[in-house]
Amino acid sequence: MLTKGPARKLTIYIDETDKFGHKPVYEVLVDIFYKKNITGVSVFRGIEGFGANKVIHTAKVLELSLNLPLKIEVIDTEEMIDKVLPDVYHVVENGLIEISDTNVLKCSSKAGEKPKEGGKHMKLEGKAKMLRIIVSEDDKWEGEPLYEAIVKRLITTDIAGATVYKALAGYGPHHRFHKKRFLSPAGELPVMISVVDTADKINKIIPILDDMVNEGIVVLSDVDVIKYTHRDATTGDAIPVIAAPEFI
Repeated sequence: MLTKGPARKLTIYIDETDKFGHKPVYEVLVDIFYKKNITGVSVFRGIEGFGANKVIHTAKVLELSLNLPLKIEVIDTEEMIDKVLPDVYHVVENGLIEISDTNVLKCSSKAGEKPKEGGKHMKLEGKAKMLRIIVSEDDKWEGEPLYEAIVKRLITTDIAGATVYKALAGYGPHHRFHKKRFLSPAGELPVMISVVDTADKINKIIPILDDMVNEGIVVLSDVDVIKYTHRDATTGDAIPVIAAPEFI
């Protein structure tokens, strides 16, 4: 069982059309992680991107939406990640595999169940922290979706910005596999909130998350901010461009 402290994050970037045998690669990988007793895995679908062929694919255009990127994210101990790497290398023929050190701040599970005016212009560059909060899209906080409540609290604490990702597939500590299906209602798929800011600001919100996240995982990683730009307040904030500390 994953506990608080140092851990490893395995991230795999592939195309959703990639196959291993007759099955999608992401389904094969999720099955491997499940059988190897990995704590949990989330599969996120991109909304736009391009690969080595420089062809742009986007969810905005139907005929260009069939080959979008997927990001598969796994967080576990170094021992458990090392155990699954040979299988990952065998299955992933095309794509990118990334491993980085991270720090688990909270990993918990319930037994038996499942706009304000912006502040002054901020400059964010160099060494920073990336906080990832993974919860279920069904989780609630005082009557509203937990991920929405967390984002609202982040706004009030003057965090530079946050991005919410809804998963395409995944499972958690209970090992119940969930998969997004066409026209299916919202369910128990993972939702990831990604936050990049200074260590001081991140440290201030950790006690808030400790209170709000009763089931899920909160992890912290070191990152380098390469570029951070602002848009007009009426159009929203730009997302920081970051570099992960270690690549494979």
